[in-house]
Amino acid sequence: MNRSKLLLILVIAAIVAVFIGLDGHKLLTLENLQSHQAALAQWIDRHLLVAVIGYGLIYVVVTALSLPGATIMTLAGGAFLGNLYGLITVSIASTLGASLAFLVARFLLRDTLRERYKDTIAKIDRGIEKDGAFYLATLRLVPVFPFFLINLAMGLTGMKLRTYALVSWIAMLPGTFVYVNAGTQLGQIQSTGDIVSADLLLSFALLGLFPLIAKFVVGFIRRRRVYAGWQKPEHFDYNLLVIGGGSAGLVSAYIAAAVKAKVALIEKHKMGGDCLNTGCVPSKALIRSAKAADTLRHANRYGLESVPVKGSFRNIMNRVKDVIAKVEPHDSPERYRKLGVDCISGEASFVSPWELEVRHNDGRTERLTARSIIVATGGKPAMPPIPGLEDMQPLTSENLWELQDQPERLLVLGGGPIGCELAHAFARLGSKVTQVERGERLLSKEDVDVASVVMKQFEADGIDVRLKHSATEFRIEEGEKVAYCDHEGERVRISFDQVLVAVGRAANTSGLDLERIGVDTLPNGTVPVEEDMSLRYPNVFACGDVAGPYQFTHAAAHQAWYAAVNGLFGQFKRFRVDYRVMPWVTFTSPEVARVGLSEAEAKEKGIAYEVTRYGLDDLDRAIAESEDYGFIKVLTPPGKDKILGAVVVGTHAGEILAEFTLAMKHGLGLNKILGTIHPYPTWNESAKYAAGEWKRAHAPEGILRLLEKLHGWRRGKKDQSRQEKRKEVTTG
Repeated sequence: MNRSKLLLILVIAAIVAVFIGLDGHKLLTLENLQSHQAALAQWIDRHLLVAVIGYGLIYVVVTALSLPGATIMTLAGGAFLGNLYGLITVSIASTLGASLAFLVARFLLRDTLRERYKDTIAKIDRGIEKDGAFYLATLRLVPVFPFFLINLAMGLTGMKLRTYALVSWIAMLPGTFVYVNAGTQLGQIQSTGDIVSADLLLSFALLGLFPLIAKFVVGFIRRRRVYAGWQKPEHFDYNLLVIGGGSAGLVSAYIAAAVKAKVALIEKHKMGGDCLNTGCVPSKALIRSAKAADTLRHANRYGLESVPVKGSFRNIMNRVKDVIAKVEPHDSPERYRKLGVDCISGEASFVSPWELEVRHNDGRTERLTARSIIVATGGKPAMPPIPGLEDMQPLTSENLWELQDQPERLLVLGGGPIGCELAHAFARLGSKVTQVERGERLLSKEDVDVASVVMKQFEADGIDVRLKHSATEFRIEEGEKVAYCDHEGERVRISFDQVLVAVGRAANTSGLDLERIGVDTLPNGTVPVEEDMSLRYPNVFACGDVAGPYQFTHAAAHQAWYAAVNGLFGQFKRFRVDYRVMPWVTFTSPEVARVGLSEAEAKEKGIAYEVTRYGLDDLDRAIAESEDYGFIKVLTPPGKDKILGAVVVGTHAGEILAEFTLAMKHGLGLNKILGTIHPYPTWNESAKYAAGEWKRAHAPEGILRLLEKLHGWRRGKKDQSRQEKRKEVTTG
């Protein structure tokens, strides 16, 4: 910390110390002001100018240093200075004080936060640059957060001082008037009869109604502002239009149809989206075939004779297609039409916030209107800009399922969940797999001990994992495909037959014409959504991969509920999306399943925690199935059984995790899990045993020692002497 910052902190600390030492917090109370009302009023009448200046300076200091008493000071301004002088003095002093607090926060903290949280601060600054003045006005008009927090928080953003001061002054005027006016009436209370006077009741009514009125006005202004230049249709074709037939779109349309709304679902390719056609369903089918191959290859674990695995990769991929075909009716247009959804095959683009242009697959074009529109266009595999990569005709999770011949040497780019799942599956099916990851470990979002279990299994299954390797170039040399990677300054050559790219996903927004309605995508390609899943306009929403931040099917379905309900009933009540309990599973072997905080996240956020571990090598069912490896790790606050996070590494981890997810969602602690009967022998018993480990570690030792003495006393002295004699005989 530099000298000027330290000096400022010392000055602030000194002023605060003087304020506390002089009992300023006791002086700035309504009772104290009323008790000295007459004397203060007389003095102010004789020294009005001095009183106004002195009052204003004190108000500036109280506001600038976020000292308690600003509300009482505002009431006092009306009580002793009257409406006119009180309003002028308070509005100027509050703006000056807020601006000083703004500058102090910026000077002391902004540079530090920008260094530590560069991306987050940059994201906030982009929002402030675009709509900062409006957001500030909203916070000032509708006092959801204390004013001192607004002063400090805005100082950490990139908002200009003159914008902050001007908007604060204008937006605080209505509230200042209400409080000052209430103060004028409080200053006139002489008897109990004054309490029910019309003027006083009106002042208190204004005080209570102001937040509600301000909220309505802000909402009205915001709607007028965001819809400026657009002509709303007088009639609508639908209550809801949904773009995209993946998980998010299907759930949105289902909910709308269930509540008897008229809804249309527009999908240009196949219903079911990535999950059904190129993601969850086919990958899990492939993983199951790979697990069967591994079981045959290691049948000796089960007392059988291990056999070499022989089979047709073409047959395996045909099985994958059969699985997709069996699941497909669940997401078919026929099913959704029976539910009441108009299913349209085509591509949609925005004309206005209420109107879409639909280009049907048969060549027709039409325009459809709806009160609300949901964008659920999903995502696609991201393709890194590596020289020569496109020439390799790379595989992705999207086109992989068209393979008919198994790659003998497969190079996998990426060590995230998708890369790990597919790398492991192909290795178990017999491909020689090399996996390249630029980070220090696989599954970087998981804790080190979790990733190390997966790494150990990958090595056992023959996967050549190259950590701290960044692919820089692809070439064809003498008819052979070659990748060059940078590894700690060295150039590493890796030859392969085919490359699978799994380095993340990008949102599908092309062709939507979002720019026509003033919606810009974020740097990661997703669209910016509010907490109610709305997309700039209160009637336009987005959910699923196109919205982020989670790239899970179940997250998309979760968001879709909020988008659909807010789209249909948002004029009456809006719901904010809840991400507090979001589970996910990586389907490697062993599986990795997590919900809530990891240890790394808890440390990063400064959250105190303790860890309870249970090894699955102790579980009877795991031992019986020769799957006795992995562990459960639960994070709880020190000394408490509340679950902050849980991770399961092992066979059936996803199913075991469900119990912890349910407990977290409904506020149940480990004691409740321990007190629940679990059938024996099952995998879910492990959740109870993990809870038992927590209980054992928190056993009340003092009470147990007292109980030991109690039981000894209840056995009696004669019994004790008998025990002692028995001990002597045994030792003799």
